[in-house]
Amino acid sequence: MYEEVAEGRGRGEPALRLAGLSGSLRCASFNSALLREAAMLAPPHAHFVLYGDLAELPHYNEDLRGEADPAPVADMRAFFAAADAVVIACPEYNRGMPGVLKNALDWLSRPPDPPLYGKCVLLIGTATGGMGGALAQYQVRQVLSAMGAIVQPGREVALPYAADHFTPELRLRQESDRNFLREAIERFCALCHTVRPLVSL
Repeated sequence: MYEEVAEGRGRGEPALRLAGLSGSLRCASFNSALLREAAMLAPPHAHFVLYGDLAELPHYNEDLRGEADPAPVADMRAFFAAADAVVIACPEYNRGMPGVLKNALDWLSRPPDPPLYGKCVLLIGTATGGMGGALAQYQVRQVLSAMGAIVQPGREVALPYAADHFTPELRLRQESDRNFLREAIERFCALCHTVRPLVSL
């Protein structure tokens, strides 16, 4: 299941296909809501598509690969291979990343042609605690580095006390939060346009 949220229609810049991944399986997830907000705040030239089949992935097991990956894994790898860059919304459980997110990254890391290798990745997140998921993002950053991805440097997008930032409809309450997220997405898109020509050499 894929959800298109924003379609590139800008002028003067090449269209940028962004793939979004939420590390939460919960229907009313604050992190999934934050990812949708990021998609809606993306620049006009960004085409944002959200991956929605995280729950369908089997636990990583090399024995399952055989001559081909399991169908849900093959679909996920194709989805992210088609993207120019990736935005990951990462929850924090017990000061670490969720197991389902690590499982997806393990499947994406395998050869041939790992889909995230050489691609820019933006980490965003929110958590009910006071650090906003920063510790989980640190773990994800380590894994992505080992996978050869290019993680956006600079200030973390980690909103603490998640319930205070969202309405009952799971929209961001404050314009200041939307502006912060918009600026992060714009910086990320600028990075993507800088890196993409170099990766394709």
